[in-house]
Amino acid sequence: MTATAAAQASTGSRPQAGFDRRALAVITPIGPLAIAIVRAILPYNTADSNATMAAKVAAHQGTETIVVWLTLLALLTLIPGVIAVGLLARRAAPRLGTTGLVLAFAGFMSLFWSTVAGSDNIALGAARIGQSPALTGKLLDSIGAIPPVGFASDLFVAGHVLGLILIGIALWRGRAMPAWAALAIAVSQVLHVIFAIVVPVHALDGLAWCLAAVGFAVAASVLIREPAM
Repeated sequence: MTATAAAQASTGSRPQAGFDRRALAVITPIGPLAIAIVRAILPYNTADSNATMAAKVAAHQGTETIVVWLTLLALLTLIPGVIAVGLLARRAAPRLGTTGLVLAFAGFMSLFWSTVAGSDNIALGAARIGQSPALTGKLLDSIGAIPPVGFASDLFVAGHVLGLILIGIALWRGRAMPAWAALAIAVSQVLHVIFAIVVPVHALDGLAWCLAAVGFAVAASVLIREPAM
């Protein structure tokens, strides 16, 4: 290859690589932000029985429609975002970062197969055809009792909480980004568990996920400045 060709190849590849990183940086915080809105407006509590959840969905179908759309947006953006932030954490603290990335990836991938996301679709569809919440609750109970579905639901809960906590700690220990932003990712999941299950408060649960979104956004800014991983 001549010097001119080498120079052309070099200048031709750099803008594309930069665009790729910028596009990924834009996507990265969208998933946690979408979940933050979902958690803030969700018409039912996480600890509700399936029958109670179905009744509340039937009573708030407009809000639940927004929840379903935002869940789709989260599903489309969480995986690339978690991979990007997880790889940054892995580079900063290999063991912690790798463990966190694997757990978070497995957790969010399981969301596709779990009742966590699917129950909203089923409850909304059942409400639209006039099915009783009691019958919808029994259907959801039956689906959740299918071993792979139940396992996926448990894996989602454990994986995304523990995974993001470890990713946040890895980013903090490796000083890959400002300490406050790295800890925001880790703390967000502790607060999420508290305000989703222990003391259900939708607004505070949404704010907890906003912390994760801010942390992801800061990580995205680091990705833009850093060399390709």
